[in-house]
This record gives sequence, structure tokens and C-alpha cells, in this order.
Amino acid sequence: MFCHDNPVPARVHRQVWAVFAGVLVLLGTVYSLYRDHDIWSAWRPASELRHPAYGETIHEHSVFRTRANTWSNLPYVLLGLYAIALGLDDNRERKRSARAGFLVQTPGLSLLFGAGCCYLGLGSGIFHASLTRWGQQLDVAAMFAPLLGLIAINLGRWFPVLRINGRPAIPTWPLLAGLVVVADGLLYRFKWSISAANLLTALILAVAAGAALDWRQRRTRFTRSWLMAAALALVLAVICRQSDVRRHFTGPEAWLQGHALWHAFTCLSLASMYLYHRSENPT
Repeated sequence: MFCHDNPVPARVHRQVWAVFAGVLVLLGTVYSLYRDHDIWSAWRPASELRHPAYGETIHEHSVFRTRANTWSNLPYVLLGLYAIALGLDDNRERKRSARAGFLVQTPGLSLLFGAGCCYLGLGSGIFHASLTRWGQQLDVAAMFAPLLGLIAINLGRWFPVLRINGRPAIPTWPLLAGLVVVADGLLYRFKWSISAANLLTALILAVAAGAALDWRQRRTRFTRSWLMAAALALVLAVICRQSDVRRHFTGPEAWLQGHALWHAFTCLSLASMYLYHRSENPT
């Protein structure tokens, strides 16, 4: 049973870390075998290969052309695995507490958010490893997926069911999940026709606005510290990223890179928003 004082059961930790260990072994093996092999030479390069936006050294003839910025996408995958495992665990609990919030009562949206985070880790990881144009397209589309998932959670809480012509109520979450998948597919398709920065800003503001509206509701309570943590982590992420862009962070060969910290802090922000939604406690 989900408990607000212990949101992550021990069995979830065991499951997640077992899968994550397998991911680490797989990536470590690939890196060891192809560290000095340029497997991306046949792919169309992104402009980032010749005109890098970040400070890390580019190893053009390696499977991971930027190393810190590639490995640092693993936290997104770890977060996604946790969200998926929690969703599956919620689904196994057939008699959920009436005190549980909407997200706990709707495991499908945890699975949607978790898949979006894993997609982000994969897409961003492929881009920073390959510095190819396709990788960049995948990276940008994947960047929107967890945010769309958070927006779907908000909309599902506000409009949990559809009632049409007096027929039995229909849950909205499958429709919202389908819309997220379609929307992210369209964003991938039309990546080169949109302003990714403007859209990312709009989605972040939408997530923040939805959380703020939830905060003000009297019929349910949330742990507000998670919302504060999400905002702080996002601010730190932007500071690190911009410092890296200006080449005011560490040296190019250092493993601690500003953009790598952008990955870590944005992951922390997403995790905090997810836990904020899980902390819902109807009054």
C-alpha cells in the first residue's frame, strides 16, 4: 500500500537498481569495446560537431564523442525506471487507500511519465554520444516528453472522467496518454520547424501554472517542499548550463561539466515534480 511517509517501497528499490545495473553493464561494455571507434562517421553530423555549444572536448573518433555529457543522461533513465516501477506497484495494490491522490490512483500516468524520462535519457544520450543531426532531432523531441506527462497528470486530476449523453463515465487518462504520444511524435516530426527554446519555456510555465493551481485547492493538499525543490533545481540547472555555454565552468577535459550538471539538476527538478504529484493527500 502506498504510504505518504514512505513513498518508495523497498521492493521498488530492488527492482529499479537491478534493471539499472544491467543498463550500466551494457553501456560500459559498449564504451569499452568502441571507445576508440568512430561508429558515427556515416551519419549526417549536427552543427554541434564543428561548432560546439558547450565546453567539453569532442572526441570525434569515439563512440561517445562527448563523454561527461553522454554519461550524465543516466539519471533520467533512473528516474524513469522509478516512476515505472512505482506505477506498476500502484497497479498491484487493488485496494488503494481512499486517502491516496490522483497519481497513485492512476498508475498509467506514472508509466507515461516514466517512459518519457527514459526516452529523454535515451534521446539526449544518443545526441551527446553521436553529435549527429538525427540525434539532435531525437534529443529535442525527447526533452518535451516528461513535461507533457506532467501536464497530462494535471489535466487528469482536473478532468478525471468524461460523461457523454448520460453514458457511464469514461476515465480520461488513456486519452491524455494517447495525446501525449501523438504530440511528442509531431514534435519529433516537425522539430526543424519550431523554436525548441520557446516551446520548452511554454511547457515549463504550463507545468508550473498547473502545480500552482493545485496548490491553491482546498479539497486536497500537497507537500509544497517538493515544488520548491523543483524550482530551485531548475534555476541551478540554467545557471550551470549558461556558465558552460560561456566557457566559465570547468576545463574541456574535466568530467564535471556545466551541461552535465544541467542534466542532473533538470532530472532532480522532474523528480521533485513527480513526487509533488504523488504527495497529494485529499482532505
